Amino acid sequence: MLQNAADYCRKLTKRSRSNFYYAFLFLPRERREALYAVYAFCRLVDDAADDARSPEEARTNLARWRGELEAVYGDASPTHEVTTQLRDAAKRFAIRRADLEAVIEGCEWDATRTRYATWDDLRAYCYRVASAVGLMCIEIFGYQSPRAREYAIDLGLALQLTNILRDVAEDAGRGRLYLPLEDLAAFGVDEADLLAGRRTPACDRLLRFEAQRARGLYLQARAAIGEEEKARLVVAEIMGDIYYHLLCDLEEKNFSAGTVLPPIEKIAIALKRYLKARLPRPLPA
Repeated sequence: MLQNAADYCRKLTKRSRSNFYYAFLFLPRERREALYAVYAFCRLVDDAADDARSPEEARTNLARWRGELEAVYGDASPTHEVTTQLRDAAKRFAIRRADLEAVIEGCEWDATRTRYATWDDLRAYCYRVASAVGLMCIEIFGYQSPRAREYAIDLGLALQLTNILRDVAEDAGRGRLYLPLEDLAAFGVDEADLLAGRRTPACDRLLRFEAQRARGLYLQARAAIGEEEKARLVVAEIMGDIYYHLLCDLEEKNFSAGTVLPPIEKIAIALKRYLKARLPRPLPA
């Protein structure tokens, strides 16, 4: 049954065509399967909110996943393949229940909120749906420096902000604006323009400002840990590289809707980072 659960999580991750899939390939099987379980949980929780026909239905769906955490950390029996695999992963690695609950809460916000007033408000959302995932991932990767947690938090914020910039048009089609309203006001951007997909000069300046914010978070994450820790967290570094390249692509293409990195480019980025982490370093002088 456990192998069936592992296969389910792996196939779901691959089918989602996530950028994460290419990074996970570089891990030993035990750690890779634990990450598939975390990703599958996050994917299904997100779908439970996004596919709901009303906020009430979303809350009901998410309550079921909160109940599934009793099977991961308590005595209840799993009712889903993902829960089965996640329970095994939580036994092997220090995956915190609070981080899984944070992901559920972030998805609940998606079902009930369509605007964020300030960067602090958006940051709190990004922490729940991305940084909390990063904190689970580094427990599976393994780390030594306590600052690895800062790294995971900042990298998660950077990844999610990159996602938001990629999906501005798609989110607007659902009536959602993730970019902070205080920033819209500062750049003189009318909500109606973003919702209608009208790209004004003010919109362009706003998007480039948010891209710079994301770039600062990538750099802040990298500065939190040294080279030896980066080698231990090479899979996180691969994810960071892929998303950073996506950010650069978005800027180059003026944040064109549908901007994606082709699979061959993702694989090349992943290989380059992996080989860099494995090459012997020169001895200090």
